[in-house]
Amino acid sequence: MSLPYPEVGATRAGPLPAGYNHLRHRTCLGDVPFAAAGEAILTWRMHRATGARIEASAPRAAPGVEVTVGLGVGRLRLAAPCQVVWSVEEGDRIGFGYGTLPGHPELGEESFVVERAGDGRVWFTVTAFSRPALWYTRAAGPVVVLFQHGYARRLGRALKRLCGSAAS
Repeated sequence: MSLPYPEVGATRAGPLPAGYNHLRHRTCLGDVPFAAAGEAILTWRMHRATGARIEASAPRAAPGVEVTVGLGVGRLRLAAPCQVVWSVEEGDRIGFGYGTLPGHPELGEESFVVERAGDGRVWFTVTAFSRPALWYTRAAGPVVVLFQHGYARRLGRALKRLCGSAAS
């Protein structure tokens, strides 16, 4: 399925494109096992640890993998179909970015990356650009942006918990 936005891969290479809301959120995971943090991201464990329902075409994030993230419960569950557009597992950087597919409430891309700094601390970063794609996200206006920032913080806390970090 083709992605409905032209800036595919911008969360990897930057800069983030104009005309979208931008999100950059960093969480210090501290002195945690770097490879374990990366594995939690690439195998969807971090997303699942937030309570999100994940239906993916593969057990691991890689370019071309389709994933639907479900948030909420029952009839109030919101389905957000995406496709992984890039992934990285090199040196001190592990993660992936996915783009929205038709039917997603937003239009854009989001990435989830852990990096090991020179001092050994591990940092988790969520980077995204998006704009409303459906009537209800347009109607919700700034509430959607607040939700996105809250979800990024929740992902950071979930990853920190999965890695057993008490550092801040």
